[in-house]
Amino acid sequence: MISNQARFRPEQLTFAGEVTSWSRTAESGSLVTFHFCPICGSTVYWESASFPGYVIVAIGNFADPNFPAPTIAVWEESRHPWVTLPPDTPPKRLAKQG
Repeated sequence: MISNQARFRPEQLTFAGEVTSWSRTAESGSLVTFHFCPICGSTVYWESASFPGYVIVAIGNFADPNFPAPTIAVWEESRHPWVTLPPDTPPKRLAKQG
């Protein structure tokens, strides 16, 4: 599993439209709540007890081809072996999070 995400303070974002929410306990033991489109099921954003004060947005939701490149990599040890990171991904790695 791999996730490409951006984290923002809630006051930095504005969402419009309805969402459906679903919560689960992450592998870390933290509660994670996903908010997704009730029509197509795409995840729009999520919140994690591991990152209080942040809203996490899937990078695929941004249509900006100049969206900033990753600055950190986490959960790498659990990604599928066929998933590779771009060669210029910073070498800084973190242990499992949220």
